[in-house]
Amino acid sequence: MGKPKQLLKWGSGSLLDHAIATALQVNAIDIYVILGAQHNTIKSTIDHNQSIKILKNNNWHKGLGNSIACAAKHLLESKSKVDGLLFMLADQPLMDSDFLNSLIGDFRANENLIIATSYGVKKQGVPVVFDKSYLEALSNLDDDFGAKSILQANESYIKTLIPPVKNVDLDSQHDYETLYKANFKN
Repeated sequence: MGKPKQLLKWGSGSLLDHAIATALQVNAIDIYVILGAQHNTIKSTIDHNQSIKILKNNNWHKGLGNSIACAAKHLLESKSKVDGLLFMLADQPLMDSDFLNSLIGDFRANENLIIATSYGVKKQGVPVVFDKSYLEALSNLDDDFGAKSILQANESYIKTLIPPVKNVDLDSQHDYETLYKANFKN
């Protein structure tokens, strides 16, 4: 896309600014931003007065699963007390805090639950909430398929919510330009 996707314009800021602002409105205790490629460039754009923590994934080139693993490993190593983990992506700007809070609202700790977002018939994914019982499995992810293997292996524990808007990932310049034009007047 010519520059880091997270820094693409979204409203008055960037996709990452929007994702952080959304996360700050969610009923969560700690908020982590996982950065990989161009870590320093992206980190320099973040308002450090916000109550977020930034983690650097040195193995970002291995894909989304490895970024999820980076967060899970950090929580395991720091012995953080968590009930669950909500994962969201900066390239899904239509997922708002109300929907994220509905995922959290359907979550019940210590029941091995996974609350996932529907992508259509029998397809689920991020945003997603995992019970803490999946921390070890999440920490072992090491590919570009996110946590699909964990979702497939634990299908009976998944509750899927349908978002109020189409769950769009911005995976190309065309996707980005189309969604931007649909949401903002130039």
